[in-house]
Amino acid sequence: MESGQTVELTPVEAEACCEPSGQQAIDDYEAQLRASVFKALADPNRLRLLSIVKGSEGGEACVCDLTEPLDLGQPTVSHHLRILVDAGLLHREKRGTWAYYSLVPGAIERTTGLLETL
Repeated sequence: MESGQTVELTPVEAEACCEPSGQQAIDDYEAQLRASVFKALADPNRLRLLSIVKGSEGGEACVCDLTEPLDLGQPTVSHHLRILVDAGLLHREKRGTWAYYSLVPGAIERTTGLLETL
């Protein structure tokens, strides 16, 4: 193209690729809640903690009983447990100087349904 020449552009009409499905997407708040559960479950140590608590006698475990099976220090185990509590998967009950953890009733069932209701 030589200097001073103009190029004529032809307008192109955009075509819709498809019709919207009409299915309602989850809102931002609900997506954040679900993501917090998935983040909590994305760590192997936290999955093991859930398994240990679920399988414990009486359905609860003391934090003092959770360090040895994971071969982790008490502060690290407490950190993982706090994430599970914050995600609504475990319940924490303080008894004297020890904390006892149990599964929140229905938490596992609700968690399995998180993807089904997308």
